Amino acid sequence: MPELPEVEVVRRGLERWVAGRTVAAVEVLHPRAVRRHPAGGADFAARLTGGTIGVPQRRGKYLWLPLEGRDLSVLGHLGMSGQLLVQPEAAADEKHLRIRVRFDDAAGTELRFVDQRTFGGLSLHENTPDGLPDVIAHIARDPLDPLFDEAAYYAALRAKRTTVKRALLDQSLISGVGNIYADEALWRARLHYERATATLTRPRSAELLGHVRDVMNAALDVGGTSFDSLYVNVNGESGYFDRSLDAYGREDEPCRRCGTPMRRRPWMNRSSYFCPRCQRPPRAAS
Repeated sequence: MPELPEVEVVRRGLERWVAGRTVAAVEVLHPRAVRRHPAGGADFAARLTGGTIGVPQRRGKYLWLPLEGRDLSVLGHLGMSGQLLVQPEAAADEKHLRIRVRFDDAAGTELRFVDQRTFGGLSLHENTPDGLPDVIAHIARDPLDPLFDEAAYYAALRAKRTTVKRALLDQSLISGVGNIYADEALWRARLHYERATATLTRPRSAELLGHVRDVMNAALDVGGTSFDSLYVNVNGESGYFDRSLDAYGREDEPCRRCGTPMRRRPWMNRSSYFCPRCQRPPRAAS
């Protein structure tokens, strides 16, 4: 699943290419692409047509396009393979093109939603007074948000009585962090993924948040992490942070700090990658 850096790369591309443009026509080419819009494809197309796209927004892994002058937004669910591409109108259709959005100007480009596995989609939602689509109002701010409250996060972390990686992936506590960047931040912080949150001091929590921000900003600088051709920006280009990963995907490779072979363990239907020497497990986990 794309995490905060990958979604932010897409958001920036959409801000450049579609903000301020008015929708002339919408084609829904696969019903699953609008399954989160209960009224169906025809209603989605009719309500979006004539709307002017505002500045694209993001919270954590969630991306939306507000419609100017309306309390309404297009929420994008990228899922496992969803792509929002800005393509020339004359470009051949992608094999897995699901939704096409045409504009009423002479820019010569259109917005396409392409999704091989059809787990993602687009939907229209009413906005909350804060400008968020109502279905994601419960999602916490992300660590790159200037309004992220570190003191409140630390208090919630201590009260949660869980383990540190579970807390990093809990979107009601902190949004945007997924499996890849959790493992990277924990490696940088020298913390084992099963460390209890109740044992974290305020300085240790702040240090971990600093590493989360650092690793996400580093990923943003190179366009995010792309392990295959499905993770691309609006121009279809891949990111390169996978070449800089210190933990994730490096099973049996030497730790970049101490040289100990990295390990992988099954974790919540995923995997956790860590250094057994730099990130010593708590006694119960070992």
